Amino acid sequence: MNEVVVENRGNVRWIKLNRPQVMNAITSEMLSSLNEELKKADEDKDTRVIVLTGEGKGFCSGLDLKQAAAGEGIGGSDLANAGARHYSTREICTVTLQRIDTPVIAALNGPAAGYGLDLALGCDIRIMSERAKLMPGFAKMGVIPESGGTWYLPRLLGWAKACEIAMLGENLSASEAESCGLVNKAVAEQDFESTVNGWAEKIAANAPLAIQEMKRLFRHGLTQDFESHSHHVLMSVMNLFKSEDFKIGVKSFATKVEPKFIGK
Repeated sequence: MNEVVVENRGNVRWIKLNRPQVMNAITSEMLSSLNEELKKADEDKDTRVIVLTGEGKGFCSGLDLKQAAAGEGIGGSDLANAGARHYSTREICTVTLQRIDTPVIAALNGPAAGYGLDLALGCDIRIMSERAKLMPGFAKMGVIPESGGTWYLPRLLGWAKACEIAMLGENLSASEAESCGLVNKAVAEQDFESTVNGWAEKIAANAPLAIQEMKRLFRHGLTQDFESHSHHVLMSVMNLFKSEDFKIGVKSFATKVEPKFIGK
């Protein structure tokens, strides 16, 4: 059974973690496959939005603790082999999420724990089912948020709130995660997939070159001063003015006809 499965829905590519019998606990094979699928989706010009989710009732339960207890998998003997290779920046999925320009929605259909939480934080937008929960229990396991959490949490929440969530290690409900800003929207279970589809399709219908450039500039802006960043923004705008999509957008505004962008 493939540990990562892909489904194309028009210009939206759903990438699903596929170990539902263990709430999509990670293996080195899963992480390698996920990394490759993210890169493929980013290289595919027909894919304008990626949705990352889990099969079954969980998003990702993190490290497979049964494997680790048996001395296997990323937490066991595999750590010195494939698991260790994962922790190079070339292979790590959350680094790939940060590098790619295609927007990624985390569809949190169920619990996100450990690495699963870090994976969700690496996505650009997070939509969470009310039956899901975030489980930042790193301190209770004697580890740290090893794949992006220490970078994302202070930026998303501020220093004090990041310390509260990481150091207490208590589970967060969908409503709690929404209220503190960790997720964009908490949704009733029966409305979850339609909401994710709706957001993904709206983004995919917008000008893809502009969406990709927004993500690129958001990323660069995190490490630039305002004047340097403004220079890069101006250069990007001048390039976008030359695009066919800009002409389509201007015509749509003038004629009040819904635009159909082509990504050129």
